Amino acid sequence: MRNFTITTALLLCSLSWISASEFFIVDVQTGEEVTLLCSNFSSSPTQIFWFRAVKRSEPHCISFMFEPVKPASFCEGFQNGKFEMSSNISTIFLKIKQVNFTDSGLYFCGYQISKRPIIVSATYLEVQEESDQECDGTTKLMSLFLEGLTVVLVMVIIGLVVKIMKLLTVDSNSFVCFYHLAHVEELNPESPECNDLNYAAVTFHPKNRRNHRPASEREDEGQVIYSATR
Repeated sequence: MRNFTITTALLLCSLSWISASEFFIVDVQTGEEVTLLCSNFSSSPTQIFWFRAVKRSEPHCISFMFEPVKPASFCEGFQNGKFEMSSNISTIFLKIKQVNFTDSGLYFCGYQISKRPIIVSATYLEVQEESDQECDGTTKLMSLFLEGLTVVLVMVIIGLVVKIMKLLTVDSNSFVCFYHLAHVEELNPESPECNDLNYAAVTFHPKNRRNHRPASEREDEGQVIYSATR
């Protein structure tokens, strides 16, 4: 329930209402019971009314009371027992039972002068349906779900980024090692690591055939030829 008091005078020119003193806003749920309050503005017996206006319509009389000790009378259309008007001398009450959305509107407490309502206290009653509460609950639940999903997605993205960075680091180290070895071979091709040669002696023996060449040429056939293998 929200209550706001306006101490400044309120002039409702469009409906020819004169109002002063108090203005309240009351929020209730469908099916609840609400009691509207109005300070007793008269020290002498005066006919006090409760009015209601819906969607800028002309005010309609709900009930009226001449003295606090006497029972209230109800105007046409409000005699179904849903409304109760009472007073404890200092305050005038209007109880509404089993409210629904059709009860939303402006409620006024005051009196009449030449058939013009003089408003002493005004209350705006806003009745909210249960569907509004369900929608609010669903909206909050969806909001929490989306927040949780966002957190999970952020964690997954961070994990993927870390994994990719690790893979890039390993590939970078491998490239550096390969480049280093290639550079070393280029600068020192005679190093044992880059040019490790094994030498083996290969001897070719001439076939046993008759040869009429000079003896000096035949001696050269028995020479050793060296071959290099890696």
